[in-house]
Amino acid sequence: MLSRMPRLLRTTLLSIRDLIAVTGPFVLIALLLLAGAYYLLDPTPPKRVVLATGPEQSDYAEFGKRYATELKRYGIEVVLRPTLGSSENRRLLRDAAQTVDLGFVRGGSSDAARAADEDKSGVPLVSLGSLYLEPIWLFYRSDAAKRLNREATLTQLTELRGWRVNVGARGSGVTGLVAKLLQVNGMARDSLKESRLEQTPAVVALLAGKLDAVVLASVPESLMVQMLLQTPGIKLFEFPQAEAYARRLPFLSAVVLPRCVVDLARDLPAHDVPLIATTTTLVARAATHPALLQLFVQAAHDIHGGTGWLAHAGQFPSPQNTELPLAKEAERYYRNGPPLLQRYLPFWLANLIDRMWVALVSIIAVLIPLGRVVPPLYQFRIRSRVFRWYRQLHDIEDGLRTKSVPRAELLDDLNKLDARAQHITVPLSYADQLYALRSHIQMIRERLSAAKEVQP
Repeated sequence: MLSRMPRLLRTTLLSIRDLIAVTGPFVLIALLLLAGAYYLLDPTPPKRVVLATGPEQSDYAEFGKRYATELKRYGIEVVLRPTLGSSENRRLLRDAAQTVDLGFVRGGSSDAARAADEDKSGVPLVSLGSLYLEPIWLFYRSDAAKRLNREATLTQLTELRGWRVNVGARGSGVTGLVAKLLQVNGMARDSLKESRLEQTPAVVALLAGKLDAVVLASVPESLMVQMLLQTPGIKLFEFPQAEAYARRLPFLSAVVLPRCVVDLARDLPAHDVPLIATTTTLVARAATHPALLQLFVQAAHDIHGGTGWLAHAGQFPSPQNTELPLAKEAERYYRNGPPLLQRYLPFWLANLIDRMWVALVSIIAVLIPLGRVVPPLYQFRIRSRVFRWYRQLHDIEDGLRTKSVPRAELLDDLNKLDARAQHITVPLSYADQLYALRSHIQMIRERLSAAKEVQP
């Protein structure tokens, strides 16, 4: 088919074929290196991730929905797994048999000895930073406090001895916090008549007089907290020793509930209220894909970066007040902000370049020295198309010189060689070598003719 094509087109196609034949192995090597780097670096994050939240209608559950909405924009499905709360979230993350990738964990919610055992034997965890403050709300009935003083006000945690107090459901993490607060006050757990109801049943029992007090750990904007703050006969315990608690228990912070923040018109509360608060952290398994961690940190900035009853704008998320090592991706975000490429490119492309650029540079560094071999190989392939006929021409010349082969046979071989040379196709830059071959064939032809003239 090539013989029927115009000569210029045939020459071009043959040159392309030669170039592909020479560069093909190097392209194959580059593709294999890229495939190996892609397999080892795994730049593409999974499309599905499981986030352990908390009880239905809790703060954790509501924030989980917002994370799911944020990551959906990047094609990531966030599966929300309801749990009892912080302690169960940590246990699920540590358990390799559980399919949980991230979860909300409240500072100080786990027993120290148990947490140490989990850290040694369980799946390694990392922190993506603290998200927001969760004050410890101790709401109590004023009629229960009348037994203490005329003001019907609880002033010390030690005054809770013998009270019916709900300390949170099992797995919520509130129980661990209460235990630590009692411990620093020199109180035993059995000094309270504890109950382990979930938040809503506990509040109902408090309002019905079946409980004297309930302990909650929740954001101030929680509807349950706001309702209790405005319920007659229910008082909020103030922590005048908040700074002392924060010094004794590092996971706690001293905060102030500002005057009138609940209701400006009704002047609620009527004065600044000192409280103690723990910090909720977004925790992930250390093996979670780095791109997912980067997306969750960015989502945390959008979700928790505003102002609140206790937080200033930009205060959260924060690398501070975390009980676990900070993930490298989170540290990178807090130091430099979002990756530069993600500001201008789609997430999948920016992430691919960000994860693969080191491998790409390494591959290029390997291929550059190998690429220097390509031009000589290409030149050798083209020239060999001409030079391989010189062996036959040399044999004809030897036969003429030694007279070992009949002249007619030599002339027949030369004619066949000349016919083949007429069909050799080379790029124009190598045409001089083709014409040199034809000149040499003509020279041998002339010598064969001269040998006939001098023959007796």
